[in-house]
Amino acid sequence: MKVVRLAVVIALLTSPAYAQMPAMNLLQEKPGKTQDEKDAEAARDKAYQDTLKKIPDAKAPTDPWGNVRSTDTPKKTEKTADKASAKPKTKTGSTAN
Repeated sequence: MKVVRLAVVIALLTSPAYAQMPAMNLLQEKPGKTQDEKDAEAARDKAYQDTLKKIPDAKAPTDPWGNVRSTDTPKKTEKTADKASAKPKTKTGSTAN
């Protein structure tokens, strides 16, 4: 009886996963396109390409705070860079055990 219950539980748990699998038909034959379908597709593609050519070029993004910011950035000279590296680093805290 336990085996039957276990089989039913397993079947119930696997059925949702099985339902999500797509139906595969490996022998499916796709009919070829007729000349009218090919002409209609070519006309759609041409209309699409013509529409893309009509779209204007994108402008450069505007910076609303561009007037406020200064264009000159403070540059470090060699003297200030040397002074910063010449300072000894001090340790904080105690190292006594």
